[in-house]
Amino acid sequence: MKNIPEKIKRLIKFAAFIFGLALFTVLVLTGVLIYLNSPPVLPAGERGQAALRDSSATETAVPQKTVIFEVRKGESARSVGQRLADEGLIRNRYFWALLCRINKEHIKSGNFSIVIPSSQLAIHNLLVSGKQILQRVTIPEGFTLKKTAALVESINICPAEEFLLAATDPATAARYSIPGTIMEGYLYPDTYFFPQGYSAERVVRAMADNFFSRIGEIDETLAVMPPEELNKTVILASIIEREYRLGEEAPVMAGVFFNRLRIGMALQSCATVEYVITEIQNRPHPEVLSARDIEIYDPYNTYIHPGLPPGPICVPGKVALMAAFSPEKNPYLYFRLIDRSSGKHYFSETLDDHIRAGSLYLKSRP
Repeated sequence: MKNIPEKIKRLIKFAAFIFGLALFTVLVLTGVLIYLNSPPVLPAGERGQAALRDSSATETAVPQKTVIFEVRKGESARSVGQRLADEGLIRNRYFWALLCRINKEHIKSGNFSIVIPSSQLAIHNLLVSGKQILQRVTIPEGFTLKKTAALVESINICPAEEFLLAATDPATAARYSIPGTIMEGYLYPDTYFFPQGYSAERVVRAMADNFFSRIGEIDETLAVMPPEELNKTVILASIIEREYRLGEEAPVMAGVFFNRLRIGMALQSCATVEYVITEIQNRPHPEVLSARDIEIYDPYNTYIHPGLPPGPICVPGKVALMAAFSPEKNPYLYFRLIDRSSGKHYFSETLDDHIRAGSLYLKSRP
């Protein structure tokens, strides 16, 4: 260093000072950013309006809770950051604004499950990803569109009115080459997972897509049937679905209905009258059909109109679909419920034998 000119020495010292200052500044800024990004301490009872639920944690893990946070439709990133800060979920809304400037992808609306403590970056990534809380909904076999609409509305997936509009939109039926204008019978009974506030059109399409996927699993021939033939099978399956109680009786019933169709006899299905009463006339479900009930003038009443009704009366499940596609060959023209607790039916070839079997009952509604 003795031979180094004084001017060079001063430059080296100055450069070292600048480097040290820059390093110090970077370390301070890094510390500040780490601090701002880190989750705040959330005292019990001071979490705003967020809904908290205990979640499992190991003995060595940091105790965690789950916060349900809603991003409202059309809400700005700034508003979301302000509410996150107000509810004590992030330390600083300005750092949130910085993250939103760096990552310009839009925050998605919906309900999100935030595990706390979580960093701002983790929360931001979650809201940008759109991975919302999914609601589990099970559509039972034999459900109608109206019952399905009420069910999805009850758990806030979509409004019943919007669901029915989507399910009765002729464009939706045309999309799947379904004769008619409604999706009755074509929304497969299954367990689904949807976010709250989901589009009714997407809910309907998911169920319809599932239907056409599942019928291919039941029998490949079903999946390639002409739409009119498939529709007849679905209509008959929907009637069988509402009539049978014991799985082994479903193909026997299918054989009865095919026998009636073959000779031009009315199907005389109690289930179709029930559909008229509950779904078309919006009256309470009857426990026993009266003579007046079976005389109701409606295209769906198979007591007064021979042949199949205009459309399905509910969504059939696998058992009913298989029965309608592969009915049992038998000589029967009649069946009657003889044991309400077990659901057992009596099958007969003649009307006299049928009358002797007992009173007329309806299958209990699902």
